[in-house]
Amino acid sequence: MEKGLIGKKIGMTQLFDGSGNFIPVTVIEAGPCAVVQKKTAEKDGYEAVQLGFGDVKPNRVNKPMKGHFAKNNVAPKKVLREFRLADTESLKEGDIVKADVFAVGEKVDVSGTSKGKGYAGAIKRWNFGRLKETHGTGPVARHQGSMGACSDPSRVFKGKKMPGHLGSEKVTVQNLEVVKIDAENNLIAVKGAIPGAKGGYVVVTDAVKKA
Repeated sequence: MEKGLIGKKIGMTQLFDGSGNFIPVTVIEAGPCAVVQKKTAEKDGYEAVQLGFGDVKPNRVNKPMKGHFAKNNVAPKKVLREFRLADTESLKEGDIVKADVFAVGEKVDVSGTSKGKGYAGAIKRWNFGRLKETHGTGPVARHQGSMGACSDPSRVFKGKKMPGHLGSEKVTVQNLEVVKIDAENNLIAVKGAIPGAKGGYVVVTDAVKKA
């Protein structure tokens, strides 16, 4: 990737372009992110930068992390993420990366943790169809039906779609267009929806499938 930022989802709103067309957007507080650590091929086997976002009180950080931040004179951060950037030479420890690394019209990928829905049935979780509600089906119209064959293979295959925990997992939405950037307040407005609830932390990178 060429660039990346850690951000926080503010919420959704709407903007209008020059022709008066309505654009639904999600506002992200992207940065400022501090370069906490640089990883090199000689020492770590690969090149990457570790960014930190969101200040936190020093008494909220344990001793090992205090030393990690103090090593490069960076204030303690709430969220740390690693980015394997194509060009890490231009960044050094202590540098600040802001929202203006992106430009209006660019395509970005946004990764976050989706909203947790708790335990869900197969219809809600996997979009299964309902069973018939006549001819003796009984009170199981929202059950999922057969698990598979009986005597052979005498088991349920791994990965079978069944009821279980829904949501609260990493989700990436690709190729979202940057509609507006407020560099002064480190805000980015991207077209469409992104994963997670308001206040959730997300990672914004340049799109991997851009034209």
